[in-house]
Amino acid sequence: MPDLIDLSVSLRAGIASDPPGMTPQIEYLTHRETAKDLVSYFPGMAEEDLPGEEGWAIERINATTHTGTHLDAPYHYASTMDGGARAITIDEVPLEWCFGRGVKLDFRQFEDGYVATAADVEAELDRIGHQLAPGDIVVVNTAAGTRYGSDDYLTKGCGMGREATLFLTSRGVRVTGTDAWSWDAPFIHTAKRYVETGDNSLIWEGHKAGMEIGYCHIEKLNNLEVLPSTGFRISCFPVKIHGASAGWTRAVAILDAGSVA
Repeated sequence: MPDLIDLSVSLRAGIASDPPGMTPQIEYLTHRETAKDLVSYFPGMAEEDLPGEEGWAIERINATTHTGTHLDAPYHYASTMDGGARAITIDEVPLEWCFGRGVKLDFRQFEDGYVATAADVEAELDRIGHQLAPGDIVVVNTAAGTRYGSDDYLTKGCGMGREATLFLTSRGVRVTGTDAWSWDAPFIHTAKRYVETGDNSLIWEGHKAGMEIGYCHIEKLNNLEVLPSTGFRISCFPVKIHGASAGWTRAVAILDAGSVA
């Protein structure tokens, strides 16, 4: 049995996981509360006729497809990809993109709001001794990972810039990931740079790189600190939502035999 590491966060209400207005709401219905619903399917049955007088536990969720650990489709970034082709939605993402050899880049040393460059990616790959190959899934460990749900989560960690993203995708990487809220630098830091420079190319530059080469990325990953740099595979198949920009995923790392986390 291979060693498995859960790379996903729990979808939770009432924590600072997303900007205001985007946080999920979850209504938990207990066995007792739903007993009346269950007996309604059976004429003549009363709630006391049910074993333990219990119905089913069920939850109602009001959330975007970008809450919790999720896989973004190219359609999320823009209406086009690959230089003008129609951007694919999450139900169109090739399954082979979502399972592959994993590579972890440790960027925890970068300050909050830093925009990682192609040189940063290349230097880290040299440090861990890895040469990228098509189909690799590259995840970025930032300072945000351990702050999920905390008040400073949305402002923590570095982001991946356009050139860093294209460095990966031009080498055949089609899925990337981060433990931060966004693949790009936190908006609060980008907003300051935009005000200072007026340069609109700074806005969502990592995401918008998907217009040139289509790719997916996973956001709100967990437990990247315990992953080795290499020696594992990642499974991140998304929920198949018709025409959607993203789908929730239970991302998991599968350690190769002999790998040490």
